[in-house]
Amino acid sequence: MPGPMNRGPRGMKPQVKNPGKLLARLMNYVFRDYKIHCIFVFIFIFLGVIANVQGTMFTKNLIDDYITPFLLTDSPDFSPLAHAIGRVAVFYGVGIVSTYAYNRIMVTVTQGTLRDMRNELFAHMQKLPVKYFDTHAHGDIMSVYTNDIDTLRQMISQSIPQIINSAFTVVSVFVSMVILNIPLTIVTLIMVGLMLFCSQKSAANSGKYFLEQQRNLGAVNGFIEEMMNGQKVVKVFCHEEESKKEFKKLNDRLFVSADRANTFANFLGPINAQLGNISYVICAIVGGILALNRVGGFTLGGLASFLTFNKSFSMPINQVSQQLNAIVMAMAGAERIFQLMDEPEETDAGYVTLVNVTEENGELKESRERTGRWAWKHVHQADQSVDYVELTGNVVFDGVDFGYNDEKIVLHDVKLFAEPGQKIAFVGSTGAGKTTITNLINRFYDIQDGKIRYDGINVNKIKKADLRRSLGIVLQDTHLFTGTVKENIRFGKLDATEEEIVAAAKLANADGFIRRLPNGYDTMLTGDGANLSQGQRQLLAIARAAVADPPVLILDEATSSIDTRTERIIQEGMDRLMSGRTTFVIAHRLSTVRNSDCIMVLEQGRIIERGTHDQLIEEQGKYYQLYTGNAISA
Repeated sequence: MPGPMNRGPRGMKPQVKNPGKLLARLMNYVFRDYKIHCIFVFIFIFLGVIANVQGTMFTKNLIDDYITPFLLTDSPDFSPLAHAIGRVAVFYGVGIVSTYAYNRIMVTVTQGTLRDMRNELFAHMQKLPVKYFDTHAHGDIMSVYTNDIDTLRQMISQSIPQIINSAFTVVSVFVSMVILNIPLTIVTLIMVGLMLFCSQKSAANSGKYFLEQQRNLGAVNGFIEEMMNGQKVVKVFCHEEESKKEFKKLNDRLFVSADRANTFANFLGPINAQLGNISYVICAIVGGILALNRVGGFTLGGLASFLTFNKSFSMPINQVSQQLNAIVMAMAGAERIFQLMDEPEETDAGYVTLVNVTEENGELKESRERTGRWAWKHVHQADQSVDYVELTGNVVFDGVDFGYNDEKIVLHDVKLFAEPGQKIAFVGSTGAGKTTITNLINRFYDIQDGKIRYDGINVNKIKKADLRRSLGIVLQDTHLFTGTVKENIRFGKLDATEEEIVAAAKLANADGFIRRLPNGYDTMLTGDGANLSQGQRQLLAIARAAVADPPVLILDEATSSIDTRTERIIQEGMDRLMSGRTTFVIAHRLSTVRNSDCIMVLEQGRIIERGTHDQLIEEQGKYYQLYTGNAISA
């Protein structure tokens, strides 16, 4: 488990790193866009505190200047008292309005800050490399957007204003208590010091477990997502009981961490409340003795005001301790949020871009319109001159070594070339490195050694967005987004017309089943197209690649979920789609690659055979074994 660990009586416990820096960074988000709002919140909190202090101070005057004299006269005049009460009512009215105002403003600040953080998280996530999503549970990432972001809501809307309110209250009340009676103030400070000590101990213990709670919550969410996605597999293999046992194990871990975290946090409120009551009783006894004996001019009115201030002085500490649960949990959530935000973005040092071109007098000229012809635009930094290299789809691997980490290399000295318009097929056993090669062409991962050239240009020099825009990819695992069938096909080309969408669907042989759907092309798809068959989903993925009209195609098991009859029907359309384009095909069904210009056989990350279908059959090597199912003769 990442992060520093502290050993305690209950084992190893994660601890939030640098809570001060986390809080400062979090406050930066609050003040960045809501600085004016926060200034008004400060003003309104200050006004509310001053109004309450003034009301409490009036208690002394009420008793000493009005009630006590009334007891000594037969015909008291209540008009001065009425005027005094009116002034106090105005103060309390200001306090009520101020309290409402800052709470209402904090709603806007809180929800706006959380919205901005979610937007920034999502924008940053779009820039992360594919490797991050391959190495992190998707449910745990989702938990950052939901549970961890939500932990900040109470802290920003309630805890922070409460802390500010408490700080103003403590200062103003302390000054008032010093004015009223110094010995009683010292007694109050001793008890408050004891409260702070208890709060610090509780925070130190509960903070260790709140981070563990958030991580366990992410693990539970990740497991639930996996089970939802794989529910059919669970039922087919009767894995329900094992799934329940595994979930119970994860859920018990969440229970233990949450129980320990909240145990310390929830004990603190009652403890501080009782310490506050003890402080009140001590001050009442000592203050009563001082007032009855008029020590230092201390009066009964002063005692009444001081006892109210005593409650007001300990109350902020008790209120902050009650917010401790939210504060510590928010710090644990903030650490996970900023861990995601601090993940290094996908680097892109490319400077060669992809542009539309036309040909004038034998020279390529850049065009703003879609012309069907593409070129790589290279701007020379020295003299700002521009070169255009027509995109033809010439791809070369020159001695490429690659591993998902430096300790384990999975591709070794891969050498291949694909001339424009050629169909290159990769075959081999599972795990041989077929899909890995296509991931390197579009730079989902970068190589450790060697060169990959695209039309003679090192792919490292091409901007990743432009590189990927030149590639049409149909992945083995299709993914459909929530939206209409039309919108899912248009995903390949956002400005595609209705005619282009229909043409692409016909090319992929998807038009027939689409028109049989309840609303045709306007049928809404949800849950990754759960209401479609796997073959239909893959046909839509092929149509999505077709509408993009890319210069280079990568088909990763593009027809693996289509029956043999349908495959034959769409093969002609696929051939038309591949015509004139460099195409890389990965297939386990070897009948789909017989007409390839070159078939490359991979074994443990190395190309061990290459040639046409007939040549490889004649050699009776690994391809022959895969194609016929016969063992290679000795």
